[in-house]
Amino acid sequence: MQTDIDPRSLIGRKAFDREGTKIGTVDEVYLDDATGVPEWAAVRTGLFSRDAFVPLEPSEFVGDALRIPFDRSLIKDAPDFGVGRHLSPEQELQLYRHYGLDSPPEETGPDRDFGRLAGQDE
Repeated sequence: MQTDIDPRSLIGRKAFDREGTKIGTVDEVYLDDATGVPEWAAVRTGLFSRDAFVPLEPSEFVGDALRIPFDRSLIKDAPDFGVGRHLSPEQELQLYRHYGLDSPPEETGPDRDFGRLAGQDE
């Protein structure tokens, strides 16, 4: 995904799976604490307004939408940690495993926090 996009501009955008099927709307964007790069998005899905966390890499911002290169069923089955809070290192590792992605190397040791919300004061 482009890293020069203001992550707050993704909030409210429609999200689509690899087949182009609408999944929902981006509810929150989470930044990596060490780099400040947008890393995860919480997408509000379905009738029960559940949030599914999706990786922003390898997703693409196309036009006015976020294209997520995974099947809708995998996205809807992603762990739901609730929005508006920090993602713990354990939660982030669960997400990496769920999507079959390589987890990033630890950058600052075991106390490193992941997933600071975009726009959240430090």
